Amino acid sequence: RTCDQLRCTACDFRVSLYNDYIWDQSCDYLFFRNNMPELSKLRVKMIKKKGSRAYACQCSWRSIDELTDLQTDQQLRWVCGKH
Repeated sequence: RTCDQLRCTACDFRVSLYNDYIWDQSCDYLFFRNNMPELSKLRVKMIKKKGSRAYACQCSWRSIDELTDLQTDQQLRWVCGKH
């Protein structure tokens, strides 16, 4: 089960999630900084992959295709935004 209210404490943006997509390898900080949270702009770097999920805020992004504990990733500053 995944929190759908994640918020980044580094950029203070809500973390967006996209089911059945992963991020292209060419994604970089400036891409997300300039295009979040506009899905129409983000789609150019999204790859369809069933069973995966793409997460992103304005400063960090992850593609997940298996059960993963995001709290173990020390670079991420994502916390539950409360339900």
